[in-house]
Amino acid sequence: MRARVLTALLAAAATLAACAPLPEPPPSSEQQTASSLQQAQNQAQEPAGPPLPAGSVIEDAGNVPPSAPETEEVVGSLRPDDAPPEERVPQIVDRGRLIVGIDQSQNLLSFRNPVTSQLEGFEVDLAREIARDIFGNSNAVDFRFIEAGERENALLNDTVDVVISTMSITQDRQEILEFSTPYMNADVRLLTVQGSGVRTYEDLTGETVCIAEGSTSLEHARLHAPESQLLLTRRWSDCLMALQQNQANAIISDNTVLSGMASQDPFTHLTGAAVGQEHYGVAIAKEAEERNTEGLVRQVNSTMERIRRDGTWWTMFDRWFGPYLTSLGPPDLQYREESTDE
Repeated sequence: MRARVLTALLAAAATLAACAPLPEPPPSSEQQTASSLQQAQNQAQEPAGPPLPAGSVIEDAGNVPPSAPETEEVVGSLRPDDAPPEERVPQIVDRGRLIVGIDQSQNLLSFRNPVTSQLEGFEVDLAREIARDIFGNSNAVDFRFIEAGERENALLNDTVDVVISTMSITQDRQEILEFSTPYMNADVRLLTVQGSGVRTYEDLTGETVCIAEGSTSLEHARLHAPESQLLLTRRWSDCLMALQQNQANAIISDNTVLSGMASQDPFTHLTGAAVGQEHYGVAIAKEAEERNTEGLVRQVNSTMERIRRDGTWWTMFDRWFGPYLTSLGPPDLQYREESTDE
């Protein structure tokens, strides 16, 4: 009996073994070579080195036709009147503080001091001077961090009262915004790593240029570096990081912005001829039922005239840009003709 059971078990085991799939043979040398080539191709498509700055976008050379920003035929601002702040900006006076949109990462212009954690820079000082003339207190300011591409929306959505963030006065922007008379003129130039071989715009052919998205420098880059790949970042500080990590060969921007970067990295320098001039103004949303734009523009311009008159503008410029830039002084006052009809 035991012999019959043992025989049956052996027969069943043999049957199962016969039904089991045979092991696959090892890949041939040709198959191994093809697999290795595919892996190499996949790795080649992935960017080498550290990842690009968060939110950045690559624009291929010539992908978008250039359109130079119109800055010469802009409309002048509103001249200050003799009204007090309580009449010009009653809502802001009642609130007790001025809400200002700035960039907190532009060295020399508006940045957070790493030692004190306080906001500093030319544009921060300008905001405090405007607050001083409204409240008699330069600290009555609520600063809000606004990225370059969000400046217009922040104004139109009434997130801020004004934006003071290297915002150039252009015809396109004046269709939806009001501006103060200019507080700073800036030349468009290049920032490169010393010894990189990039000295002019002609040297940028086939290279990568970094620009902050939403800035007028983007159109200058498309116009003067048409054969360059463009790296568009959310903020200018990302461009400096990209330059330091060899993800970009140059940065195109205003010399005020680039001077701040050069002050942070001694291995960089400004180069190339100026290919344009920008005029910065304090940006304000156009008149609406819930906002008194006219009064705010006149209030800001009264500060512009005061800091020219008492020397505050020069004090601010020398403090922040004296070691890096020369200046002919504050920009000319630019006002438009207004009707005298009541």
